[in-house]
Amino acid sequence: MAGSAMTSGRTSPPRVFFYVQHLLGIGHLARASRIAGALAADGFEVTVATGGTPVPGFPGPQVHHIALPPITASNAGFSGLADIDGNPVDDAFKDNRRDLLLTAFRNNRPDIVMIEAFPFGRRQVRFELLPLLDEIAAMDDRPMVVTSLRDILQERSKLGRDEETVAVLKKYFDRVLVHGDPAFARLEDTFPLSAEIAGKVVYTGLVAAPPPAEPAERFDVIVSAGGGAVGNALIRAGLEAAKSIDKPLSWALITGPNLMQSDFDAISADAPDHVSVYRFRPDFASLLRGAKLSVSQAGYNTVCDILRAGCHPLLIPFTAGGETEQTVRAERLEKLGLAHVLTEDALSPASITQAIESALTASSRRPHALDLDGAHRTAEILRGLL
Repeated sequence: MAGSAMTSGRTSPPRVFFYVQHLLGIGHLARASRIAGALAADGFEVTVATGGTPVPGFPGPQVHHIALPPITASNAGFSGLADIDGNPVDDAFKDNRRDLLLTAFRNNRPDIVMIEAFPFGRRQVRFELLPLLDEIAAMDDRPMVVTSLRDILQERSKLGRDEETVAVLKKYFDRVLVHGDPAFARLEDTFPLSAEIAGKVVYTGLVAAPPPAEPAERFDVIVSAGGGAVGNALIRAGLEAAKSIDKPLSWALITGPNLMQSDFDAISADAPDHVSVYRFRPDFASLLRGAKLSVSQAGYNTVCDILRAGCHPLLIPFTAGGETEQTVRAERLEKLGLAHVLTEDALSPASITQAIESALTASSRRPHALDLDGAHRTAEILRGLL
């Protein structure tokens, strides 16, 4: 049985080896960090292996961290990989990463291996994940292997891709942990072959942070761009709206840590007195609690923060490179009356100004029943499986 080390008399805490690779934004890393923190709080010994650009504060102080040589997406379509200096990665780079990952796994000797997104996504790192999974599969007393998956997947257009995903799941994985509320989104909504793996699927609830504290500072409108790698147009349009709307409102523009410095400097210089510009606010969730309106993309973690805070959102889903996940999430929230939506292709200073004015008029703290306790529930599920 996978994970049988837990039944062999060992009294030390169960060990989790959690692999997460973020390529463009920081959403995958942020969600994985919330889960890792909840596992650590529940008494697991957690090691997080990351492979993306370093982000201060993640994966958090309560876990062990192994940082592989970082890689990023070389474009918004995720069609290539580059190192931290923007150079395409070669076979020698990949071989080195693979060896470092395998060494870290062997040293850790985990009871559970969690792999974020793969095989539903992150096919770009098969060069190291398939060797890891092959080594696990060959072990006599192997750890349990689970995938950590957001609730809404990117639609796949390439023939045979879903079949390939199912084959990998059947060969290597014990469970598919879907971090969502099935009353809001089910795996079969965005993964057509989910019936073939139904026995492996477990819903955890949405992975939201704990309820935020009262804000130390209050802003009426908060415009945020997540990691900031692709949010420049949103922030600039939000700035123009802040200058155009003739109401006594205080604004915060949170650009994200990955926005180019030249863009950040230009936005800061152009901001009027009632607009504050930040790269990052560690108290972002509490700021939402005090805001009248949040303006953002529709990424998983941002939406969870918004739902937890009870702030009304205007969502501009990210669609570059054929991305569909954020659009699905935003439209479902709009249908529930929990959001206003402006499409990315319609984004302009004029359109966002009109949308913000409309959302401010209609904004209210509408209650919802969505399950936001996915991090804690993940810990419960893993203990139950072991």
